Amino acid sequence: MGLGKTLLLGFIAGVTILLGLPIGRLKRPAPSMRVLLNAIAVGILVFLVWDVLSAAWSPIDTALSDFHAGNGGLASATGYGALFIGGLAAGLLSLVAYERWMARVTGAPDDAPAGARPALPPRGIAAWSAGRQLALLIAVGIGLHNFAEGLAIGQAAASDEIALATLLVIGFALHNATEGFGIVAPLTGETDSNGERVLPSWGFLLALGAIGGGPTFIGTAVGHAFTSEALSVVFLTLAAGSILYVVVQLIGLGARSKRMDLLAYGILIGILAGFATDAVVIAAGV
Repeated sequence: MGLGKTLLLGFIAGVTILLGLPIGRLKRPAPSMRVLLNAIAVGILVFLVWDVLSAAWSPIDTALSDFHAGNGGLASATGYGALFIGGLAAGLLSLVAYERWMARVTGAPDDAPAGARPALPPRGIAAWSAGRQLALLIAVGIGLHNFAEGLAIGQAAASDEIALATLLVIGFALHNATEGFGIVAPLTGETDSNGERVLPSWGFLLALGAIGGGPTFIGTAVGHAFTSEALSVVFLTLAAGSILYVVVQLIGLGARSKRMDLLAYGILIGILAGFATDAVVIAAGV
């Protein structure tokens, strides 16, 4: 398949992330609805962690099986394992470092005496609300995941496996539709100092959609140009680490509501939604 048609497939797979973004502009969601929406986002992200780690582990599993069968040494498994560990650690710990940096630029260090150092005026992303910062982190994590999905689409199209590429696009498009909802879930409870609902602008939502869905298009172009299993492992584990960090943040927000029943229902709904959309990808033999 030519590059132009391949890029069109990547665009279709990534653009559906926009379908879930308008939920971020709900004017007055009930408190229980906000908790449930947040929990569903957690469920979707928990599924994605499982999904990307399974895909990233696959080359290691194959290399170990070959070693057991006497068809190769441990060098391949060791190399992929190092990429797996490094990507997962970088994805998770980089966000820990980011959060600490954000705390420094928005106020005094935690161990400083009260009033010892004046808080620096927040600028840029540091001036954003906690909900907006969290939505950005989710978009970045999903974007890394979608880049790896784009690689799969591009590689299938470059190999003239048209049916496989088409099924991948359908499956990933369904995935991205649910992921858009996961991105904006932290924005549904945004209020100002007077308790009034703060609606994110359409421009901001589109920017989040571009961060989360755009890498699908980029990954498709890269995958069409060359095949790299190592590159796929790196991006998948980076995505898993960053998404795992966000899951911890969202669970903490949900736990503060004291509605563990809604948290459990929402997580279950999100996980089941993830597996339901993944069924199409599995039907493609991936």
